[in-house]
Amino acid sequence: MTEPSQRPDRTAASTAAGEELRLRRELAAVYRLVAHFRMTDLIFTHISVRLPGPEQHFLINPYGLLFEEITASNLVKIDLTGRAVEESPHPVNPAGFVIHGAIHAARSDAHCILHTHTKAGCAVAAQGHGLLPLNQISMEFYGRLGYHDYEGVALNLAEQRRLVADLGGHPAMILRNHGLLTVGETPAQAFLRMYYLDKACEIQTAATAGGAELVTPSPDVCALTARQLAGEDDSSDLQDDKAYDLAWSALLRLVERIAPDYKD
Repeated sequence: MTEPSQRPDRTAASTAAGEELRLRRELAAVYRLVAHFRMTDLIFTHISVRLPGPEQHFLINPYGLLFEEITASNLVKIDLTGRAVEESPHPVNPAGFVIHGAIHAARSDAHCILHTHTKAGCAVAAQGHGLLPLNQISMEFYGRLGYHDYEGVALNLAEQRRLVADLGGHPAMILRNHGLLTVGETPAQAFLRMYYLDKACEIQTAATAGGAELVTPSPDVCALTARQLAGEDDSSDLQDDKAYDLAWSALLRLVERIAPDYKD
């Protein structure tokens, strides 16, 4: 007969397993969305998510698979050093967790970290002025964007403290001469931030291509827009606190249509 004292442990284990499965599926959905929206760089770049619990374990992509091949079950579980903690036939990209591990360790709110090398993101990362407040989409990141100078391929652990310092408390960062990075409390939040950060970079490269004079709103208007889009403004007559949840639900419906095997 099972001892009563064992039942809470089984319940806790079942809860943890269920939460891990949920996060595996949500992270796999983000990988498929990144592939769908053409934000990939073959097998390179990374998205990681922290698992609940004191162990400091994370899920990350199996190195060598295209993002369109990633499923809930083939994500690799690793520790804070990037080493696999469960058997997997797949390795982990060492450069990936130099960046991700440092930020996960420093930011308790950075449950998910997303890094890309898109054409527009890399183009703006090569521009000295960085991201300009040229459009409402860009203004989401006004005063909320870190910058990290390029130090070569991220294979040196000494770079970690500089990455963390440059990100600070921001939700996103431009890695100069490299690419884009966003963090979020959930995979959904990290993805939506990346979607719009990359869109902001696309707008900037298009707006600057023709050489025409650029129009930018005043700093006060830019700051107000950033607060509005972050849900931090209480001075406007109306509020929209459902937008991101509705957008994420729509994106999950999209994944179900185009890549239903992501849950496998």
